[in-house]
Amino acid sequence: MTTNRRFSLDLLDRLKPGGNNTSDSDPDQPAPDVSSLEKFLSEIGPLPRQALFIGIASDGLPVLLNLHDPTPGPLLVIGERGAGKTGFLKCIARSLSLTHSEDDTQYGVITTRPDEWEQVQKTIHRVGIFDVTQVGAQELVQSLASWAHSNRNTTQSVLILLDDLEAMLKMDPDALQHFRWLLLRGPSRRVWSIVTLRAEGYAEVLPWLENFRTRVFGRVTDPQIASALGGDTKAALDQLEAGRQFCLRENSGWLKFRLPNF
Repeated sequence: MTTNRRFSLDLLDRLKPGGNNTSDSDPDQPAPDVSSLEKFLSEIGPLPRQALFIGIASDGLPVLLNLHDPTPGPLLVIGERGAGKTGFLKCIARSLSLTHSEDDTQYGVITTRPDEWEQVQKTIHRVGIFDVTQVGAQELVQSLASWAHSNRNTTQSVLILLDDLEAMLKMDPDALQHFRWLLLRGPSRRVWSIVTLRAEGYAEVLPWLENFRTRVFGRVTDPQIASALGGDTKAALDQLEAGRQFCLRENSGWLKFRLPNF
């Protein structure tokens, strides 16, 4: 699996003094300081309005998603149980509220466990937390699809943080049709889906995997599952720190990064 993406790149050059990048995947580099999300973001200074923070690379630079460039497409966050998939979504929600105004970016959460999100600070950026089994989740998907259809000029971006692709696919057919359209066309209309998948359950969602060009991996210890989902021996997914460390494909290599405390 190859991933066409615009993580970091010119944004990282802008943020690092002198612009002299080191390898993000160098295993000999020390782990970055991940003590505090707020501290890290304050130290690097204001981010461009189109930049979404998703982690800290091994050289201490931020890993960013350009919300104004649809090339990466929706993100699939893959990992086994305990890999930190929900934490990844929570970190994005928290960093978004620290770096963007509600006029620039908002987000909604769809999950099987709404109670897990009670500890995440509620801000005006959040349109709601919806149980995937309830009608509110379907209404969110349908309303965002409708908004995206007519959204051609606005600079506002909306994120759907969807925790558990398997559960999502139990929605009614109309909602799933809207969801599929958002995966295919959403990023070009500023609606980004960031979706988690339990690695062990990938066989249940095979027809949907082709919709995700960009895959973010947490810990996966089964080499057969890792290979089936697009990982390889260079990624060393079984060696990622559970709950904290992730990686994604970068050209012929892998970019490893960590989540700060949030």
